[in-house]
Amino acid sequence: MNVGLEHYLVVSALLFALGLFGVITRRNLLVLYMSLELMLNSANLALVSFSRFNDNLNGQVMVFFIITVAAAEVAVGLALIVALYRKRRSAHVEDLTSMKL
Repeated sequence: MNVGLEHYLVVSALLFALGLFGVITRRNLLVLYMSLELMLNSANLALVSFSRFNDNLNGQVMVFFIITVAAAEVAVGLALIVALYRKRRSAHVEDLTSMKL
């Protein structure tokens, strides 16, 4: 059995749907953040699979930049979540309005 482009895209779509489900249903910021990262990585999987099956490196280069931006996003996002937790002793989405000045 050959693994084709369709298989990678199905896995990517399932991962994206799982991440979307987590974003819609969860209220904890850490779970929400992990779900967003799962959605981002599913898009990366789709880009790499298109790039691989088209014999083109453009998608892989784009994924490299996406991963770089995601690393910066993780640093800023986790800093905000830690600041919220230190202030309210909770990591729920409803507590985000308390961060206003």
